[in-house]
Amino acid sequence: MAEDPKIELFIKASDNGESIGNCPFSQRLFMILWLKKVAFTINTVDMKRNPHMLKDIAPGCQPPLLIYNGELKTDNNKIEEFLEEVLAPPKYPRLSVRCKESMTAGYSVFQKFSAYIKNPLPQKNEPLETSFLKALVELEQYLNTPLPHEDGTYPSKRLFLDGNELTLADCNLLPKLHVVKVVCKHYRNFTIPKQLTGLCRYLNNAEKREEFMNSCPNEEEIKLAYRNVATTLR
Repeated sequence: MAEDPKIELFIKASDNGESIGNCPFSQRLFMILWLKKVAFTINTVDMKRNPHMLKDIAPGCQPPLLIYNGELKTDNNKIEEFLEEVLAPPKYPRLSVRCKESMTAGYSVFQKFSAYIKNPLPQKNEPLETSFLKALVELEQYLNTPLPHEDGTYPSKRLFLDGNELTLADCNLLPKLHVVKVVCKHYRNFTIPKQLTGLCRYLNNAEKREEFMNSCPNEEEIKLAYRNVATTLR
């Protein structure tokens, strides 16, 4: 059997420079490699204290980036496609989705969240929150709608976006949802409504998986990252 490739993943370091920083794109690649069950090395890059750490490896680039058998990869989407192609069955699990719609489910949540959390004007808060909630409801509807490979029972009982296993779709969405959940609670006292049972089920299932939870930055790190982004209503 062929040996595993040599893989190094460079991700953003936390504010203290010692642990995982707040970067959904870094977590996305971290999760993919973990789910592929391949050996890899994690390097946290402290861009604040050591901004020149990558100058000899990838001058001008920001994490995340990947070195695969000595070859540098810097584009997030292309890295995902590359890993799915080279780390393929039967040795490595397939992570691509069966339903292409799973890859775009929840795509507008982070966009609507960003507009909501950055707004400083009280008169705009309600419409922006309504728009954000609508995006959450659309994701809820997708999670509750049975997919073609299910038995048709409504609401769906599947664990994740595309089925009962984590896929590339989850690696993309879950890190963003985690940020949304933490930041909204801390800066707007907004929690995901319990009535969104499909979405709550999805997040609860994700929190049972080590590939997700152990690749998350801690909540204080997320709050700190949004300290100058989340504005106070005036």
